Amino acid sequence: MKKNKFIAIEGIDGSGKSTQAKNIAKRLEAEGHKVYLTFEPTDMRIGKMIRTILGGKEKADEKVIAALFVADRLDHILHETNGILKKLADGFTVITDRYYFSSYAYHGAHMDMDWVIQSNKMAADILKPDINIFVDVSPEVAMKRINANRETIEIYETLDNLKAVQAQYVLAFEKLKESEHIVAVNGDETPEKVSEALWEILQKEIQNN
Repeated sequence: MKKNKFIAIEGIDGSGKSTQAKNIAKRLEAEGHKVYLTFEPTDMRIGKMIRTILGGKEKADEKVIAALFVADRLDHILHETNGILKKLADGFTVITDRYYFSSYAYHGAHMDMDWVIQSNKMAADILKPDINIFVDVSPEVAMKRINANRETIEIYETLDNLKAVQAQYVLAFEKLKESEHIVAVNGDETPEKVSEALWEILQKEIQNN
């Protein structure tokens, strides 16, 4: 790897992206790369507040939730010790499980997506991923996985909402395809096949830079 990368893994809940992010991190580390695996919402103060809302323990307006994600994302980027910029400067390849496309899709399903994109402009201007990898899974498959593997279901984890979010992901990628590097893999495949497809994409990304 000629330079360390910033990789964002995207997908609806139940897509398997968290598992795939961990797999990529392990494979890169096995090849001798320094890897920092992170996620959104973060486990910092604002991120914990968001998780309380997503878990249904507190209620908030959609615009408030979207704004909290913006604040958490900026903290994620700029934090002086665990921020993405700091980790990149220290030579780590950073893999994040969700970034601003998650906001575009999830909040865009409930409000004007252009508002969400604009509210995230500062984050996008500071740091864009070298590559956004979308684990493209059908909402029906995702919902089966959620019901099989989760003890608690979050507020956005319904079939109707996952269908709406999936559609918003497609819309967001179309809107921003000229300014973002976006690649999709078939998330309906077995985890092993998805992992191999992701690895192949990353190898090309590495070789082209």
